[in-house]
Amino acid sequence: MQYEKKVDEKMVNSLALAYMGDAIYETYIRHHLLKKGAVKPNLLHKEATSFVSAKAQSKIIHFFIENNQLTEEERAVVRRGRNAKSGSVPKNTDVQTYRYGTAFEALMGYVYLSGNNERLEVLIDQSIQFIEEEKRR
Repeated sequence: MQYEKKVDEKMVNSLALAYMGDAIYETYIRHHLLKKGAVKPNLLHKEATSFVSAKAQSKIIHFFIENNQLTEEERAVVRRGRNAKSGSVPKNTDVQTYRYGTAFEALMGYVYLSGNNERLEVLIDQSIQFIEEEKRR
């Protein structure tokens, strides 16, 4: 999806990056689930939640950090996302998990807005593989 006016991802605040990243990541996850053959709405929602919840996203971002999967620039985006004050209180998780989930979404938004679709797909593929391996344990 390309628009005429490019947004400078370096100038967008962390919560706006997370807003964008949430939508992009969920779109990829929904596509992944449809490709796997999941078509029942209640099953789709349950399956999607295992990938897009703050808990799952927090685990993914920790995996990326611990395994040196991120560039210095991406790590800086993650730190900004983690430290952003959202003003809302998480419903189903603790504040720390929620903040790392926000950091993951900010990273997705940043990479998407940078126009580096190849990098975005690498990170999303790694995220999907990580969560699917977690579910098998």
